[in-house]
Amino acid sequence: MAEQFALKGDVRASFGKGAARKLRAKGHVPAVIYGHGEDPRHVSVDAHELSLLVRHKNVLIDLDVEGKKELVLVKDVQKDYVRQIIEHVDLVIVKQGETVTVDIPVVMIGHSFPGTVAMLEHQTLKVEAEATHIPEHLEVDVTDMHEHTHISAKDIVLPKGVTLHLDPEAIIVAVQAVPRAESLENDPAHVAEAAAAKAATEGDAE
Repeated sequence: MAEQFALKGDVRASFGKGAARKLRAKGHVPAVIYGHGEDPRHVSVDAHELSLLVRHKNVLIDLDVEGKKELVLVKDVQKDYVRQIIEHVDLVIVKQGETVTVDIPVVMIGHSFPGTVAMLEHQTLKVEAEATHIPEHLEVDVTDMHEHTHISAKDIVLPKGVTLHLDPEAIIVAVQAVPRAESLENDPAHVAEAAAAKAATEGDAE
């Protein structure tokens, strides 16, 4: 189940792009807290501590804003992937016992039968779970599965209290034969790729 982490925040009174840039220059990230009918509150949190926390999926934070503690769920993280920094984060208030809808990563365990490969059709699955008991991931066991077999949504074992928001017949994992060398040679996409690579090589030689 999801862990809870402590984090401190400061109320912020300055807004806009300029104010946000100044905050980030000082090692802080602007954030908004909302939910349960409350007016949105604008705070800032330590950028380094936040970056460590959001490595976890659906992270729960025991946020202390100037002495007032509140349990929040990281709902959205806006990043600048060029500079590798977090620009803004949305935090939604959660209460003990309430349910939330979140996306959970799917993890394959085991190995399918030799000569086959298990293809994951859904990287994440949308579920409804109790806010303080969100699974870190859902496992699908592909051990010794043969070609042309699959795992559907209805086959996944869900933790107690977790509901899957997906068609029960939706395929989550499909097992296929590993393509043979001769099959690849006759595949149109592979032929085109090989021709392009050959042309590039000959061009470099000239």
